[in-house]
Amino acid sequence: MSTRVTPGQAITTTRAHVRRAAAAAGAWSSRSARRALHGAARRLAADRGDVPGWVLITLMTAAIVVALWAVAADQLVAIFNNAMKPFLGGNVG
Repeated sequence: MSTRVTPGQAITTTRAHVRRAAAAAGAWSSRSARRALHGAARRLAADRGDVPGWVLITLMTAAIVVALWAVAADQLVAIFNNAMKPFLGGNVG
């Protein structure tokens, strides 16, 4: 069922034609496709995750890092310098 269309020729398609073609191809009907898409969209909207929890964890982690850095900055720099000495030939600050 191949139809050649010449340039400038109008192509008209009816809903019945589209449904017949979809049924022949084994596709869903438009109503069941809409139902499936609506159900998927509803499930995705309900599954937004625990965003406030992740924000809280991120902020708490940042606060812990800042607090540790304020208390032990000199010791942390010394640990880092000692760890890097073997790789830089002993030329660390």
